[in-house]
Amino acid sequence: MDIRPNSIIRMIQMGMKKEVLGSSAIWFCVYCQTCGTRCPNKIHIGILMDALREMAVEEGIPAKEKNIHLFHEAFIQSVRRGGRAHEVTMLMDYVLRSRDLMTGSLIPGIRLFLKGKFPLLPSFIKGRQEIKRIFERCERKK
Repeated sequence: MDIRPNSIIRMIQMGMKKEVLGSSAIWFCVYCQTCGTRCPNKIHIGILMDALREMAVEEGIPAKEKNIHLFHEAFIQSVRRGGRAHEVTMLMDYVLRSRDLMTGSLIPGIRLFLKGKFPLLPSFIKGRQEIKRIFERCERKK
């Protein structure tokens, strides 16, 4: 990360919107909840980073890293379809979006699939229709 999470929060407080939305940090956060768990102020940093990514997308601010926004879009689409991420369809969606068939993530993904670590077909959550409604409400607000 180019900017630590506590610095991101301070930059937001100081009105440095352009710098925050243009940072690599908002794209590298994998929502592991380590920061939020350790935060003395109980700030859910993963949720904040996700909101900042969406703001960057809405404002057309590109990520510095090649194709990282495409991976983000593939992840969101996977959740939209089934209510949770499905690695196989997410990886294929990413490869198709990026047109990068020689990507470094394709070979490890195939190996994990062959070992049975990635199920071929996605499983869907029970509240899938509610997830669909949430996405629809968010799209109407744009």
